[in-house]
Amino acid sequence: MQRKGAGTGPRTEQGGPRLRVGFILANNFTLSAFSLFADTLRLAGDEGDLSRRVQCDWKVMSSRPRAIRASCGLEVMPDSGLLDPQPFDYIAVIGGVLHQGAAVDRDTEDYLRAAARAGVPLIGVCTGTFVLARAGLLKGRRCCVSWYHHSDMIRDFDDIEPVSDRLFLIDGDRITSSGGAGVADLAATLVDRHVGASAAHKSMGILLFESPRPETTSQPMPAFVPQAVPPTVRRAISLMEQNLEGPLTVAALAARIGLGDRQLTRLFMAALGQPPAAVYRRIRIRYGRWLLERSSRPVADIAAASGFADAAHFGKEFRRVFGTTPARFRASSAAERSATDLPADRRPY
Repeated sequence: MQRKGAGTGPRTEQGGPRLRVGFILANNFTLSAFSLFADTLRLAGDEGDLSRRVQCDWKVMSSRPRAIRASCGLEVMPDSGLLDPQPFDYIAVIGGVLHQGAAVDRDTEDYLRAAARAGVPLIGVCTGTFVLARAGLLKGRRCCVSWYHHSDMIRDFDDIEPVSDRLFLIDGDRITSSGGAGVADLAATLVDRHVGASAAHKSMGILLFESPRPETTSQPMPAFVPQAVPPTVRRAISLMEQNLEGPLTVAALAARIGLGDRQLTRLFMAALGQPPAAVYRRIRIRYGRWLLERSSRPVADIAAASGFADAAHFGKEFRRVFGTTPARFRASSAAERSATDLPADRRPY
């Protein structure tokens, strides 16, 4: 994966940092994702708490010399324009809120393509993965996305295989991260690779993480799933979340994780008090509710996207769970959002 002269071996202080990262911040980027990545580099870059850029260095680049607004409203000034990508070990795109205008401009997309042609590994952090996908830089690849955005990736890109059962994914010269706290784990993995394990553990320790988690660590499950459920059940639920539009049978779920369907059902009953089919249905109906709140798609389309046979089946199940029809729920949700003027950017499950 490494290019000649880029992170291939230890560098002394005189020889420059061992790890160099160029950051590109998308419009409405997630501040925590950027800060966790940058602070992991900062803490690994020097001895003690001096924060000198001895072992690690980074630049925030932009095609335009103006502040970049984070989704929380804070702004970050870039250090420079779009620099020659060759000196960097990685170019990392920090994404944020989807569907609020263009994440980056055409010049930035062209720059990312040029960096790829130069052999510089590209990192998509949070929805930065969507930026790489729109630039055509993930075709035919697997990528890691948050389970919040798994269906968005499937809907928008039919030539990319999203996975949402891990924190991040290293696929040669493309690295993708689901975001959140897992960004620190990804950054620590890169520090370990280029600087050393002690520097990586030091960074994570100061940030109050026990140790860097490997890329295959499961993403946290939806809020209604207790954290104490067995790993096998968590894996099954992750597969459910990745197959909303075309639900898998219980037998297929069980086969994917190497169990019999009766054994999987016993595990679900012991952990959640419900069989797999009931949990799956709950996930899909809540996803349908989220689409009703956040989109103007017809109810029939939402029913299909949520894995229901038709709008009537979806409506019947929706009323059973939420006590109202999809149309009335959408109308009341729109009225409530209009009254409070609050952004609706989180799924309820």
